[in-house]
This record gives sequence, C-alpha cells and structure tokens, in this order.
Amino acid sequence: MRLAQDGGVLPESSYTRGATLAGRQLTGLVDCRKLLALFDAGATVVFQGMHRYWPPLAELVAELELDLGHPCQANAYLTPPGSQGFAVHADSHDVFVFQTHGTKRWEVHSDGEVDHVRLEPGLSMYLPTGTPHAARAQDRASLHVTIGVNQLTWRTLVRRAVDAAMDRVDDGHLPAGYLDDPSALAEGLGEHLAALADALRGTDPDAIAGEQVERFLSGRQSQLRGGLKDVLQVRSLDDDTVLRRRTGSPCVLVDRGDTLRVLLGDRWLDVPARLRPALEKIRARTDLTPADLPLDEQSRLVLCRRLVREGLLEVRG
Repeated sequence: MRLAQDGGVLPESSYTRGATLAGRQLTGLVDCRKLLALFDAGATVVFQGMHRYWPPLAELVAELELDLGHPCQANAYLTPPGSQGFAVHADSHDVFVFQTHGTKRWEVHSDGEVDHVRLEPGLSMYLPTGTPHAARAQDRASLHVTIGVNQLTWRTLVRRAVDAAMDRVDDGHLPAGYLDDPSALAEGLGEHLAALADALRGTDPDAIAGEQVERFLSGRQSQLRGGLKDVLQVRSLDDDTVLRRRTGSPCVLVDRGDTLRVLLGDRWLDVPARLRPALEKIRARTDLTPADLPLDEQSRLVLCRRLVREGLLEVRG
C-alpha cells in the first residue's frame, strides 16, 4: 500500500515498522496505529494490486484481460472526508474508475477545459491515457477502485520482429580507420541496413502474432482460489465428479502437428493432438463431469486430474 496526502506521497517510514519472524528481520510491515492516525489526519490509503488478493477483482481483471488482450491491474483508494490524496496528474495508461462507498468530486481536464464530475456508489468513469485529473472526498469517507489498462503497443510488437531479424544480420567489427574515412563506415552501414531489410521482408507476421498470443496467455496471474481443496480432492476424482472451468482462465488451443498446446493463462501445457475433441468440449462448457468427455474412462480421468492440478478446472462442492 501507499499513503498520499495533499498532493504528495508520504514516506513509507511514516506508517511502517520492522519485526522479527523465526529469527529473520522483516521491514516494511504496516503499523496500524500509525496508519490510522495518518488517515484521521487526512491521508488517502492506496491499496495496490488488489487483483492479486481480492477474489472478485481478480476475476474481473482476468476476464477483462482476456477481452482486451492487454495487462490490467486494480487499485483501491480510501480517502477520509473532505480530503484529497493526489494533486492533478495524468496516468500513462487508460483507467476505469468506479465508486463503491461515499462520494468523490473529480476534476477532469480536457482540451483546455475543466469538468467537475461527482461520482456516487454505482457510478463509473473512463479516463483515457494522459487525461489530467484529481479527486476530493466529500462529506464522508470515499472508497473507489481503479482498473488500469497497461496497453501493449504496435512499437513493442515491431521491435520484437526487428530484434528477431537482427539475429540474422552479421555482427562484425567496424572497419579500422573509419574515423579518417567516414564513407567506408557509411557504405558498410548501408549494406547492413539492406541485410536487415531483407531479413524483415522474410519475417512471418503470423508467426510473430502467434508468439504474442502465446506469450500473453501463458504469463498472466495464476487463478487458484480454492486450490488447496482441489489438491486434496483430485485424488478421489471419478467419472461423476462435477468440475467447473475457473472464471477468467483461458483454454486456447494451438495446433503443433502431433501435439496440441493448451494456453492456460499462467502457463501452457502440451498434450497429444487426439485430445482436441475433449478439450473443445471443456472449452464450451462451464460445468461438466469426466464422463461427458469423448475419451475412454482412464484417459478422461487422467486428463481431468491433470487439468485440475494445472488450475483450469476446479472441483465443485
């Protein structure tokens, strides 16, 4: 978490302390008494990365990431009555704001004009990247959540393609004596740029796009709420066990010849290509039992147990 007041961020030392746990020194622990005193004096408490801890926001962010294809995050801001945490500022990413408690008066700058927006519980607002804004709580404490969308850009994808092409370009030394004869340097540079252009012309956009999809859908936050229960129950899983696809968990299938790559969000899993019909059924269903899958009994139980352990499926009940 962070604390902010009157336009500035308070030093971490003003609300944290150290401690010892099992003989190990810990720092940065929240001192509740200090924090409450600062809140009472007008400081805003910023709960960062709430999508990592609060299940409803974890599910919302996971589903939003699948819809948008961009990394997302959630922060919550608790501001005492009549106070303002941050001065007018602009974020480097898109932001969705939704008010959950109390009211907040927003100052939003656009095209040289300033709009004042009052958000009450149930109302939301979208702020595009670079929109200057500030907010102040009204007559009681205010709590709002922001969903930040950290956009991936074309430049990132193009740079990845260029970096891959650069690996096919000669990396020899610059010629000796080029300080006295810059034309020799220019001639060699032209040859290398031409080689890079040739390498780029041979780049397969479909391959780069496919790599981006696999990268994104195998590097998200793990969705393992209730995972301990699943680990304990998976051993007794049978044909009649009711299973459910985890909310926000993708199941994208990528053909790779004799194998099928299953993108699970936080990782990927390679399985025999013959399992595609069974996995297509899992993709299409919210709830199912192993008996619903078009496989022999042993194969479908092995597959379902594996997918529970991998976090795609959870055991209901």
